[in-house]
Amino acid sequence: MAHISHASHPEVIKRLKRAEGHLRSVVQMMEDGRACLDLAQQLQAIEKAVAAAKRTLIHDHVDHCLAQAAAGAPEQSRAALAEFRDITKYL
Repeated sequence: MAHISHASHPEVIKRLKRAEGHLRSVVQMMEDGRACLDLAQQLQAIEKAVAAAKRTLIHDHVDHCLAQAAAGAPEQSRAALAEFRDITKYL
């Protein structure tokens, strides 16, 4: 299916850019010799931020995909449901 920009994309982009900056600062912390506990805590925060961004993106897409499947012709519905099955692997 073609790429469609969803309402959540600006928020997901903002979250990912924030996580990207956070990741850069953790790399700097490592280069500065910070304690492993501090690094692990910061990496956990980055991991949670990326997971939340992914979850938001997938949930928004699933909502759109299901609406499209319900409203579309049988062929479009089958394609939308196939894509739904594919994207749910990443939840």
